Amino acid sequence: MAHVITDACIACGACLPECPVSCISEGDIYEVDQNSCIDCGACAGVCPTGAAQPE
Repeated sequence: MAHVITDACIACGACLPECPVSCISEGDIYEVDQNSCIDCGACAGVCPTGAAQPE
């Protein structure tokens, strides 16, 4: 199971440096590469809006 980033994303960038496998891509709403995500939850731990969630 991977994490996803919901519409609550404000593109603040807090999650980018936390991802140990660099599977998050920037955009208006950030996206997680589902094939690369190791489900560590590091992104969810730093997201100020709670947009990063387990799938």
